[in-house]
Amino acid sequence: MSCCCDENDDESTLTSPLNSFSSNPIHIDSTATISPMNSHFAALTCRDTLRLIFEKLSLADLARASCVCKTWNAVASDDNMVVETFKAPWKLLDVVGKPSSRSFWRDNGIGKFAISHRILRGETVASLAVKYSSQVTDIKRLNNMMSDHGIYSRERLLIPVSNPDILINGTCYIELDTYAKREVAVLYLDGKPESKPGTLLNRVTSDRGKRRVIDSLKRSMHVDDGTAQYYLSISNGDPRAALSQFSSDLRWERQTGLA
Repeated sequence: MSCCCDENDDESTLTSPLNSFSSNPIHIDSTATISPMNSHFAALTCRDTLRLIFEKLSLADLARASCVCKTWNAVASDDNMVVETFKAPWKLLDVVGKPSSRSFWRDNGIGKFAISHRILRGETVASLAVKYSSQVTDIKRLNNMMSDHGIYSRERLLIPVSNPDILINGTCYIELDTYAKREVAVLYLDGKPESKPGTLLNRVTSDRGKRRVIDSLKRSMHVDDGTAQYYLSISNGDPRAALSQFSSDLRWERQTGLA
């Protein structure tokens, strides 16, 4: 690499002591800290050499290296370098997508990853916890669920990764989940995420209307968001049927002494 030495230098020049070129001997302190600012360590300002070194660092050490000087910052902040360092501990094949903030890359702990599960009829949070060897509380916390009924108003749940081996040779997609309210590296066990161009506006409009109905049911029933969503889902989206079913359940609880 030309930044470290010149091809025209002969062998005697390359192997000569550093102080042989000066009439005044240079005293080298053996306790001195190696620094890119030290002229005797020109290799530490060579970008190719730095890349080889930085590839071995953790995310935390890479962040520290970026604070040393401009040259180190340019290498340590390179997008490819950061992504490869993010992937390395888990042996990921690829990470698709770009986060809204570079702070996403500061941590690649297991909590940064999640499995996408499309909810099927009859599934519960408890059954999913058993299936994925996870905890009910961890699933509810990740998805911001106040009650188990919240599952019925969603198309999918994010499942915390309990076994890191599932990430090996996997591809994760960086997504901002609307329920988790944060960016997550999502693993799809059944392939890639579904893409439905042109339906976003309709979905937003539908979601807004559904939100108004749920808010109205909450006020009428004096219940939380998850309970309102549950009764709306089992009534096929009919608010009147939801209220009727809720009233029926309430009467039953009073008759049996549960309320």
